Amino acid sequence: MEDYRRIADRIAADITAGRLKPGERLPPQRAFARRRGIAGSTAGRVYAELVRRGLVVGEVGRGTFVRASPAPSGRALAEPATTARVNLELNYPSAPGQSELLADGLAPLLRPDVLTDALRTAPATGTAAVREAAAALLATPGWHPAPDRLAFAGNARQAIAAALATLVRPGGRVGVEYLTYPLVKEIAERLGITLVPLAMDHEGLRAEAVATAHRSTPLSAVYVQPTLHNPTSVTAGRERRRQLAATARDMDLPLIEDRIWSFLHDGSPDPLAAHAPERTYVVDGLSKRVAPGLTAGFLVAPEGRVGQVAAALRSGGWTASRFALEAAVRWIGDGTVDRLVRAKRADAASRQRLAAEHLAGFAVRADPQAYYLWWELPSPWRADTFAAAAAERGIALTPGPAFTVPVLGTRAEDCVRLGLASTAPRELAGALRTLAGIARTHP
Repeated sequence: MEDYRRIADRIAADITAGRLKPGERLPPQRAFARRRGIAGSTAGRVYAELVRRGLVVGEVGRGTFVRASPAPSGRALAEPATTARVNLELNYPSAPGQSELLADGLAPLLRPDVLTDALRTAPATGTAAVREAAAALLATPGWHPAPDRLAFAGNARQAIAAALATLVRPGGRVGVEYLTYPLVKEIAERLGITLVPLAMDHEGLRAEAVATAHRSTPLSAVYVQPTLHNPTSVTAGRERRRQLAATARDMDLPLIEDRIWSFLHDGSPDPLAAHAPERTYVVDGLSKRVAPGLTAGFLVAPEGRVGQVAAALRSGGWTASRFALEAAVRWIGDGTVDRLVRAKRADAASRQRLAAEHLAGFAVRADPQAYYLWWELPSPWRADTFAAAAAERGIALTPGPAFTVPVLGTRAEDCVRLGLASTAPRELAGALRTLAGIARTHP
């Protein structure tokens, strides 16, 4: 597969040579992907890269346009990056001593007699041992999922895709927070699903927004992140969760509850599944708790729906490898996952303190327990120009439109999300200082 940066280089050359004129509109990403024979996700990365370079600008409801001129080389862009790229887009936490802990858990799997079984295929419902282990890991004080309601994907993204494929026919409508996990947008596009943006407040998704949207044109399901919402990190309280569950029940709507970051929240209220178990599909996984390279996605289905979920996982090619499931059993059982969770909670808190120090005085939304923050940029900065200025200094971040499911006629918020997990603390502190300096200048 061709690297998205090479494709972006060719588009950049066309802009520099004048073959693409200032103000000219680029084709929609889906059409661009079709013409180039690339995946929609690759097309999205190409366009994002062009935005970061300051060559194009995206306007919600209108499209992506070639800039009248390249991003200016004023004070904010004066110094080219001289160090390695600092990636605040990716967000994969790693605790000190993580590899050693994981290696100890994997050691028993490498015995020839055990490895033979671990390298066999596994059904979408895993094994009895992994169902028991995962059910225990996911349990909260008021919610204890039955092991026989679990199915397993290669990762949490695939679990989301399987839940959507189970619940929504092509052409169906799914309600989401108007700021949502970007890959849900890609998954929906591939499945032929329309995402319907729903209003949020300081506790996340509003129950009345679900009811209003469904009464207007029926929804097939609602995808929601009630704990440490990505990107804003807001967490819904118990009463809000009861309201959402009651609304879903009144409207006979299934809920897809994404809990991938919930392990960081010490004392989070019980999931929506505790209030509406008959209609809630819970998505979780090991990639953030453990490591992204060897992981498994968990999908807890309502009673009687596991067979349909398993069929979707099989048909999509989304089932987990048996080796990953066997590793998960050992890491959960020997306490490795618990130790990593404790370490990552402490690490997230430390990184949030760094962010609070270096971004003091700016409008930042963050939870002290999260690994990301949502920065409302000072005027006159826009998300695209700020991302381009950051890229010029060697810092990658995610502009707000990547998370936005726009309402027709509105423009995306001028915000950026900073992922704090994947960069060493010293580099992170330097990047935050640089970004604060950029924000204090004018684009």
